[in-house]
Formats: sequence, C-alpha cells, structure tokens
Amino acid sequence: MLGRDVILDSLVAHGAEFVFGNPGTTEGPLVDNLAGHPSLSYIVSLHEGVSVGAASYYAQASGRAGIVNLHVAPGLGNAIGMLYGAMKANSPMVVTAGQQDTRLRLRAPLLGHDLVAMAAPVVKWSVQAEHADECADIMRRAFKAAHDPPAGPVFVALPINVMEQETAIGAESGGAPYPAPHPDPAAVERLGEHILAAKAPVLVIGDDVARARAGGAVTALAEAIGAPIWVEIIRQHAAIPNHHPHLRGALTYDAAGIAEEFGEADLVLMVGGPFFEEIWFSVGSPFPPGAKVLQIEESQARLGHNYALTAGLLGALKPTLEALNSMVREQAPEDFRRAAETRCKQQAALTAAAASVRQTRIDAAVARRPPSTPMAMVLAMSVLAEAIPSEAIVVEEAITGSPDLSAAFDFAGPGDYFCGRGGGIGQGLPGALGVQLAVPDRRVVCISGDGSAMYSITALWTAAHHKLPILFIILANREYRILKHNIDLYRTRFGIDTNRAYAHLDLHEPALGFVNMAAGMGITGRRVTEPEELAAAVGEALAAGEARLIEVAIEGKR
Repeated sequence: MLGRDVILDSLVAHGAEFVFGNPGTTEGPLVDNLAGHPSLSYIVSLHEGVSVGAASYYAQASGRAGIVNLHVAPGLGNAIGMLYGAMKANSPMVVTAGQQDTRLRLRAPLLGHDLVAMAAPVVKWSVQAEHADECADIMRRAFKAAHDPPAGPVFVALPINVMEQETAIGAESGGAPYPAPHPDPAAVERLGEHILAAKAPVLVIGDDVARARAGGAVTALAEAIGAPIWVEIIRQHAAIPNHHPHLRGALTYDAAGIAEEFGEADLVLMVGGPFFEEIWFSVGSPFPPGAKVLQIEESQARLGHNYALTAGLLGALKPTLEALNSMVREQAPEDFRRAAETRCKQQAALTAAAASVRQTRIDAAVARRPPSTPMAMVLAMSVLAEAIPSEAIVVEEAITGSPDLSAAFDFAGPGDYFCGRGGGIGQGLPGALGVQLAVPDRRVVCISGDGSAMYSITALWTAAHHKLPILFIILANREYRILKHNIDLYRTRFGIDTNRAYAHLDLHEPALGFVNMAAGMGITGRRVTEPEELAAAVGEALAAGEARLIEVAIEGKR
C-alpha cells in the first residue's frame, strides 16, 4: 500500500465523516483518491480559514475529530487565525497539509516552508511524516492527542513523495480509551467540607461542562448549596439552560471586575475551564479577599494553572459533580440547608428582576423608534427569538448583541447554541457549516454581525454548493461596534480625555450589500428594517428548506 492509502484508511478507522479543505497540488494524493473511500465526503471551501472554522464547530457539535486538508505554506498561513480559535475552543481536530517533495527541501521550492514550525504555536502537536512507514503511527497519535484533555487541534504535514511511497504498515485506530478518571472519594469529601463551611459560595463553569454533559450535575449542586452560576466571558456552548434561575451570566473582562461580580463570596468553585480569559489588566485577584478557591478539571494541566487553589480535584466532570452533590446533600446540617434555601430564593428574585429590566428596554426601543429606521439590538433579538423555532440550533457571532441574544432565546443546554472562542472574528459563518453537517436533522440559524461576516463571507458559497439549509442572519449596523466600545474603555482606563471620533471603525461609503453578495454565491437574500418584516422573512426562509440570508438593519452605537 501507499502512504496516501494509510492516511485515508486512518481517517476511516477513526470514524471520520468529512474532510474540510481547499485543495492544491500537493493535496492531490488525498483528494484524487477519496473516491476509493466512499464513507468520506470532501467539503469544499473557497478559503482555508473557512475550512478550519467549519471543522472546529463540526468537532464541537459531533464530538468527533474535525479533519482538515490545507495547501502547503500559504494555505496553512491562511488558516492560522481560525486554528487559534480552535485551540482556544479545545476542538479535537487533525489538520493536515500537503508538503513539497522532501527531495526539494534544500532548493527552496515554490510554496515550500517549515510547516511544522508554522503550525506549532497554535496546535497541541505538530509533525511531518518523513516516510510512509510513519504514517500509521503518526495518525494514531494525532487522533489520541487531539482528544486527550484538554482537547485541541494537531497538525500533520504530508510531503507528496511520502504519500506515494510503499509501506507494509497499515492503518489502525487507537481503540476506545477512557482517560478521565473517577474522582478520589477522599478528595470529594474534602471539597464538600469546604463547601459546607461556606456562607456565600459561587460556581463558575467553562465549556468542558457542556462537552461532558455535566450541566444537570452543575445545576443540582447549585440548587443544593444556593450558589449563583457564572460562565466565562467568551464561551462556545450553553452548558446549562440559559434561563436557569441561578445563572447570573458571563463574567466581565478584568480581575477587579470579576471580584466585584463575585461580591461577598467566601468560596469560588471553578469547573471545566481555563479561568479566566481577561481582556484588560487590573491590579489584584479575581477572588474576594479571604475566599477559598476550589477547582475541578479533567486535565491535570489546568488545575491551579493561573491561581493558587485551596483544593483541586482531577476527575471526569459529571461523576465528580454528582459525587460532590451527593456528599453535600447527605452531610449538610440543617442550618446550611435553610441558608441555601434562602440563597436560592434570592437567585430567583435576581433572575426575575433581570427579565423585567429587559422587557423595559424592549418597550423603550419600540416607543422611540420611527418607522423604517434601524432596530435596536434588543428589539431585533426579541423578534428573532419569537420567530426561530425552539428546535433550531443557533450559531452566534453577534458580539455586542450576545447579551441580548442570550436573554431573548431559550437554550435548554448543550447542542442548542454555539459561539466562538479566542476572540478572533469570522468564526460564525464557517461554524454554521460544521454544525449543520454534524446535526443534519436540525435547522441551523447563524446570527452574525456584518463585520464578522465579511471575514469569511465565502462560507455562503460552501453552504449553497453542498446544499446545506442554513439561515444566515446578518446584523448590519455598518460599524465595528465592539471596537467602539473598547475604544471608550481604553480611553477611560488610561485617562484619555477626548471627544475624537472613532477612527476607521465604520463600514459604509460604500455600504456592504449582503443580499447582492449572497446572490453572487447562489443564495437568495432579503434586507429588512421592520420588526414585522423580520418575523415574516424568518418564517419564509425556514420554509424554503435551502440556504437563505436575511440582512437586518440594526442601529449603531448611540
């Protein structure tokens, strides 16, 4: 057999369904021989970043490794930004790139470069196959490394001559390892003792809670101890129902602000995340003075990585949280139970108050809005939440609209909602491709800002080409609104007193025409300005059963 046969056989052996890519000359050995592996489908993108973004979200939605096939140095370079997002999202992925014939490496061939070094900063493992005899072991290790906690992308360079070499070493899968250990009972007991001694406990959860399907265990523990639940500032999943009465929302972007949100907490339990991804520096700790800090992770590397812990526990998240919940409920003294019940009522009251504030904002947005003018974000999200059926999956890159989206929609838990990690924009449109392929029996609705959409607009062509029935909703405020907010914060934090306009952050002159762009890539589009028009457009698009686009006029920064 040949090296290329081993690579393709390895993908099949590890359960791959799709190969996401933008092919080039050195990828010929794989692309030209896919026909011999009918269980593999090639998803064509017009830009390598779209391929990586789609594969990353496919991995998140399916639990399988996303497979990507890139084209030598320029292709890998085009993909680096999305690879960074996949790394931050902990997406299990095997990213390959064709490489020039190794016999040319001393002659500086066209498109040649050190691909292993290029990829290394944004992947868990980076390697080049130097002989066909290595292909089977490299692929087996690649899948293992991609899935080992914390999961993430790996990179494999495949020289064209190695793909055409003979080998007697065939592909094999790595079996079915179960790497997450059962929790140590003594450690569970110790964490439980700390919790039962607390008078104001707080829970903070990361995306691993969603991936482990441990949301029910988190909410059960929160209810048992009367704790609010906070999530990371940027998250990929809805780990728990987003209207759960204990859910307080996303943490802010600096240590001092996080400590303020924790209030008078005397214990902070962090579960399944990197904690914390700050944006701005502030002096001090994110924890209130004297608070105990506990952490539960499936990866030893994450325990106590950024902050000193009172106690940390390594274990599979769901059984660990269930064991901790059982211990707390069995051993909680009566005074702790009564105090926890009081705290639960306080959390429910805060949730009700937040809902009332949101409705007031919606009413105010309706009252002040003249006809045929851009809608306020809170109003647009309210309309979309009513118009989009609950069984649809929402892929979101609304950025400044994220809080309003989270408040308006009902997400039951993992699988209903996907967003991007890492902060790089342009992930939403490609992500919708991957989610739709992973979950073909549910409609996917992608809600993206206009600036973000332009980073990966060619994803529309892939949706049309592969007949993926995604509804793309582009929120067009014709500005980089998040950056205007950040300029305000920058000026405030560094004491800059100015009334200067925002430089280079507007997206008009000329205005972007998403309906025309969609038409050029085979997708029917419609621009709307009225709430009633938006609701009707959503219903019409979903009934069409094919990819559609709606451009929604949204008001800019006031």
